[in-house]
Amino acid sequence: MTVAQAVVEYLSRQYTVDSIGGVDFRERLIPGTFGIFGHGNVAGVGQALKQYQAADPTIMPYYQGRNEQAQAHQAVGYARHTRRRQTFAISTSVGPGSSNLLTGAALATTNRLPVLLLPSDTFATRAADPVLQQLEQPYAYDITVNDAFRPLSKFFDRVSRPEQLFSAFHHGLRVLTDPAETGAVTISLPQDVQAEAFDVPEEFLAEREWRIRRPEADDEDIRRAVEAIRAAKRPLIIAGGGVLYAYANEELAVFAELTGIPVGNTQAGVGVLPWDHKFSLGAIGSTGTTAANAIAADADLIIGIGTRYEDFTTASRTAFQNPEVRFININVAAIDAYKHGSALPIVADARKALVKLNQAMGGYRVGADLETKIAAEKKRWDATVDEAFDTRFTPLPAQNEIIGATNRAMDAQDVVICAAGSLPGDLHKMWRVRDPFGYHVEYAYSCMGYEIPGGLGVKRAALAEAARGGEQRDVVVMVGDGSYLMMHTELVTAVAERIKLIVVLIQNHGYASIGSLSESLGSQRFGTQYRALNEEEHSFDEGETLPVDLALNAESLGVKVIRIEPGENTIAELEQAIRDAKAAPERSGPILIHVESDPLLDAPSSESWWDVPVSQVSELDSTQQAFKTYSDHKNRQRKLLG
Repeated sequence: MTVAQAVVEYLSRQYTVDSIGGVDFRERLIPGTFGIFGHGNVAGVGQALKQYQAADPTIMPYYQGRNEQAQAHQAVGYARHTRRRQTFAISTSVGPGSSNLLTGAALATTNRLPVLLLPSDTFATRAADPVLQQLEQPYAYDITVNDAFRPLSKFFDRVSRPEQLFSAFHHGLRVLTDPAETGAVTISLPQDVQAEAFDVPEEFLAEREWRIRRPEADDEDIRRAVEAIRAAKRPLIIAGGGVLYAYANEELAVFAELTGIPVGNTQAGVGVLPWDHKFSLGAIGSTGTTAANAIAADADLIIGIGTRYEDFTTASRTAFQNPEVRFININVAAIDAYKHGSALPIVADARKALVKLNQAMGGYRVGADLETKIAAEKKRWDATVDEAFDTRFTPLPAQNEIIGATNRAMDAQDVVICAAGSLPGDLHKMWRVRDPFGYHVEYAYSCMGYEIPGGLGVKRAALAEAARGGEQRDVVVMVGDGSYLMMHTELVTAVAERIKLIVVLIQNHGYASIGSLSESLGSQRFGTQYRALNEEEHSFDEGETLPVDLALNAESLGVKVIRIEPGENTIAELEQAIRDAKAAPERSGPILIHVESDPLLDAPSSESWWDVPVSQVSELDSTQQAFKTYSDHKNRQRKLLG
C-alpha cells in the first residue's frame, strides 16, 4: 500500500468507546475526511480517497470545502456537538493550503477540541529542491511551513519515512481522544512519502478502540472539599464546558438542589442547567448576568467545575471581592484544577467527582438568606432581559430584540451558533437555553468567520444524531456582517450538499463590538465602521456607507434569502421568517435571513469589567477620561490565591 492508502484505511477503523452511567457508546472516531487538493496531496491522500470511494464509499467519506481554515472549523463544530467523541481529518496541499489551517489549529487547541490535521509537506528526499511553495530558511534547512503548527498543536509529528506512520498515528490518536490533552493533532505528510509504497502490518489496519479516560476523584480530595463546602456561608459554583463534555449536567442539578448552592456558567458552560432553573444564575463575569455577578462578589467559596477560568469568567480577576474567598477546582486537566493557586484542586472527571460529592453532602444546605438573595437577583435580571427583548426600536431594531425574536422562534432542542463580535457577549447573558446541546458559542478563541463553517459542522453532527434516532435539531447561525465577510464561503458547501443551515445575518455596517469597546476606551470607534475613504483626512469613520448588499451576495452563492426590511414590524417578520425556515424540508439547502440593526443600542450591563489597557497619556480628552475609569477598576483587581 502507499502511505496515504494506509492512512485512510487505518482511520476508517478507529473507534471511540465511552460509558456514561452504564450507557455504552461506540462510534467511528473519524467519520469522514475534508480536503482541498493541490500538488502536495492530489496523488497521495486524494488518490487514496478516490480508490476507497470506488471500492466502498462508506470506508472513508470525502467532503469538499472552500477554505482549509473553514474545514477545521467544521471539524471543531462537529467535535463539540459530539462531546469530543468524534472529529474529522483534514488533508491539505503544500504551502498556503497547509498554512491556511493555522488559525483552525489554534482555535481547536484553545478550545480543547479535537481535530486531525494532515497538512502536506515538501519532498522528504529533497529530490526536487526547492519546490513550488517551499519555505527556505538559511539557518535551518529542515524547517518547513508546517513547523508553524508546533506551538498550536497538542501533538505534532512529521512522517519522513513510511515506517514512522505507526508511531505517529498511534500517539496522535492517543492525544486526540484524551479529554485532558486534546486539541489539534497535526501529522505532517511529505508529498513524496504519501505516494510511497511499503508493506503495512495487518495489525496496524485492524479495528482499534480508544476508550475515553474519565478519572475518578481521589477520596481524600473529596473529603477536604466537603469540609470546605460545609464551612462556607456563601458558596458559588462556576460551571464550564467540562460539565457538558463529562455529561455531568444532571449530577450538577442534583448537587445544586441538594445544597442550595447557586450555579453561574461560562460561555462553554451554557446549558449545564436550563435558564429558569431555581439555582441557575446564568452567565458569569464580564458578559454575565447581574444575578451571577452579585452573588460572585460576596462568595466565600468558589467551586469551579470544568472551567479554565478565562478572563471573561473572572471579570479580569475583579469578580470575587470577598477577602476570604477560596477555590475548589474540579477539572480533568491539571492545568485548570490548579489555577488561582487553589488549595483544593481535584483532578477528575466532572461527573464522577459530582457523584461522590452528592453522596457525601447529605445534611448541608446554604442559609435561607442566600436562597432569598438568589431568588431576588434572578427576578431582577429576568425583568431586565424581558425589557431588552420587548422594547421596540424603529426603524432599526436593537440587537437585543433580534436575539429575543430568534430565541422565541427556535425550539428547545435547536442549536444557536456564534463566535465573535458583540453577539457572543449578548447571547451569553441573555440567551434562554433549554437544552444542554442548545448553545454553541466559540469564545475561547472568538474567531471571526467561525460561525458559518462551525455551524455547518454542528449541523452535520445533528443530522448524524437524528439518523441514529436522536433529537431532530435545527441549527441557527447568528452572525454580524463583519464576521460574515471574513468567511462565508462554506455556504457553497451547504448548497452543494443541500444542508439546511439557517443563518441570521445582522447588518450593522461595521464592527459593532470593537466599536463599542473603542468608544469606552476613549478611541472614538476609530476604524470600526464600514465607510468610504475620506481622502482628505484619510479616514474611514465618517464617509458614505458602503453600497454592499450581503443578501445579494448570499443569493449569488445559491442560498435562499429572506430579507427583513426596516420598519415597525421588523421583529415580528424576523420571528416568522425563522419559523418558516425551520419548516423547510431538511435537505432543502441553506437559508439566510438578512436583517439590519442599530449598532449603537447596547445590551443590558453586566455590572462587571474586562481588562483592556488604556493609554496612560493622551491628548484626547476621551482617552484621559477612559484612563481614570480604567484605574478605578484596576484597583479592584486581585491575585485570588486561594
